[in-house]
Amino acid sequence: EYYSRATIEVKPEEYRPGGGILGGNPGTAADPRFVLTQFQIIQKTEILYPVIERLRLNEKWSAGGPPLTRQMTHQRLLKKLELREVRNTELIEIGVWDTDAQEASNIANTIAAEYIAKRRKMQEDMVHQGMGQLLESVNEQRKAVQEAGAKAGKIRAQIGKTDPDPENLNPGDLDIGDLQTIQKAVSDKKTLVTELTTQLQTVENTKPEELPPLLDTMQMPNPTVSKVVALKQDAASEMARLLNSGLGENHPKVKALRAQVEVFERQLKDQLEAVKNALRGRLTNSQNTLSEMEKKLVLSEKDFNDKKKEGTEYYEAKSAYVSAKRLYEATQQSLKADEMKMRITTIPAQVHEPAEPAPGPGRPKVAAYMGLASLIGMLVGVGLAFFLEYLDTSVKTLDDVEKFLGIPVLAVVPKNVGLLHKHPIDSPDAEAYRILRTNIEFNRKNPDANTISIVSGGAGEGKSTTLCNLAYTCAKGGYNVLLIDADLRRPSLHKAFDMDNSVGLTNYLTSKMDFAEVVRQTPFENLSFIPSGILPSDAVGILNSQRMVDLIATVKRKYDLVFLDSPPILGVSDASILASEVDITVMCVQHRRFPRSMLQRVKQSVVNVGGNLLGVVLNNVDTRQDSGYQYYTSYYEYYSPEKSDKGKVKPRLEPVKVPAARAPSARPGHIADY
Repeated sequence: EYYSRATIEVKPEEYRPGGGILGGNPGTAADPRFVLTQFQIIQKTEILYPVIERLRLNEKWSAGGPPLTRQMTHQRLLKKLELREVRNTELIEIGVWDTDAQEASNIANTIAAEYIAKRRKMQEDMVHQGMGQLLESVNEQRKAVQEAGAKAGKIRAQIGKTDPDPENLNPGDLDIGDLQTIQKAVSDKKTLVTELTTQLQTVENTKPEELPPLLDTMQMPNPTVSKVVALKQDAASEMARLLNSGLGENHPKVKALRAQVEVFERQLKDQLEAVKNALRGRLTNSQNTLSEMEKKLVLSEKDFNDKKKEGTEYYEAKSAYVSAKRLYEATQQSLKADEMKMRITTIPAQVHEPAEPAPGPGRPKVAAYMGLASLIGMLVGVGLAFFLEYLDTSVKTLDDVEKFLGIPVLAVVPKNVGLLHKHPIDSPDAEAYRILRTNIEFNRKNPDANTISIVSGGAGEGKSTTLCNLAYTCAKGGYNVLLIDADLRRPSLHKAFDMDNSVGLTNYLTSKMDFAEVVRQTPFENLSFIPSGILPSDAVGILNSQRMVDLIATVKRKYDLVFLDSPPILGVSDASILASEVDITVMCVQHRRFPRSMLQRVKQSVVNVGGNLLGVVLNNVDTRQDSGYQYYTSYYEYYSPEKSDKGKVKPRLEPVKVPAARAPSARPGHIADY
């Protein structure tokens, strides 16, 4: 679609006929709603219907389809119309969107022209209507003046009054100004008499020493009185000081000071009496003047009432005539002024920038929309990812394990680690199990605690693989290791070593078979294995037997380390039984799989049966994607062998850095193989 716009200036009416005589409004330029009102007017049918007819939009937009009514065309035009106000101006932009650039500009220019023509016609109609009303008012006022003049002349003839200026109001006609002046003077004089009376009463009740502040309040300051009061106070203070120092009443100095105080008191009394006399004189004079003014007021009121009785009717008639005459003259002047204004051409609106065909389409803005859509998609995706992460209550970090379970993480096993003994060469992933072996060695409190069981909350967490790789790693480190597959429900360790599972732990526990008959030597040095055997249907719960307790006691003496595989601890009771019978239990937790509440139940299951939960193995961690674990496995590559150009295997020569155990405690007399 193409966009074209025409910019017009809209002005409020500069004047209304009648000026201020008939209540006309000189303008509405300060009204903030004026431009908004014009917005609505432009969109109304009185403007757009003529545009539709001039451009024959009904026919154009109905081509190839059903005919459109004017109402339908009007609604369609409104959707194409876009009005904007230029801030802090009286400019309006009339914009039109259309698939034809020329059509868009034609519509915008036609709307602007139709609006301007409509405004001009409304202005002219309003002026002519106002002028007619104003001329009618002038004629009515002329008639009112004639009637008021005739009435005043008739009354003047009846009372026989001689009026030298019947066209204007004279002061002698009904002079109330002098009477009001006398009334005001009498009121002021009464107020003065009241104030003087109050002041005289106050002075008569005043002591001589209180005279200075009173005179200041009455705005009659007297420096002599203030000085005498100060001298009296000084003499009295000095006399009191001498008396307090031990001098007697008849001491010459005391007598002299007493005489001075008496002199000052007489002076103050004289001043106080003088003030009283002055106030009495002012009060007497004011009372006499008030009496004379009241007599004059009585005579003035009598004279005014006599004049009022004689000329009230004439005065009222003459006042009405003069007022009507003045209003008539003002109306005539307003009529002449409006006649002159009509000769001046007014422009209520004008075009400043006509619409032109757009050189290119204005919408859709593909690049902007695509960018906005990409941004919104990215924000929604990131927000959804954070929301899903928030909803995910599984274990994600080492801190999660230690915070919610309260036990250390012994090792972090990377994702997709298989059985170590099936690799032809030493894999870098084996370092995770070396760390696990080291941390178990240093975290067990008792060196004789050598029976270890690995438990998990659910199936598929890598418990059996972890146990198999840990036993293999310990055997390579020189330990005499026994691996027992105690997962009688779903045994899997015999598959790891490609051995027969027909005879094993179940046969030993359910018969009197000798221990040597069930132990098998694996292809690897120092690593022995007892398969699970086939579990008879009537032998469920055989792990919770005295023969199992005796077996564990036997293997503790014969082997350095004994590892027992078990089923998930939340599924059956076998794992809880093994946890109570072995020395150490290690929990295997798969990264980002089960919720924290489930892991807490696993821990509680071990604790409830009296098991010793040493720590956690965090399994199946994607160290490549999760940067939080890269530091933990960054040294694994130092342990991997490196091939030379001839294909021979040679060890790395760089020094190896081994991550320290989380809670090391030295084991006396034992050297761990790193």
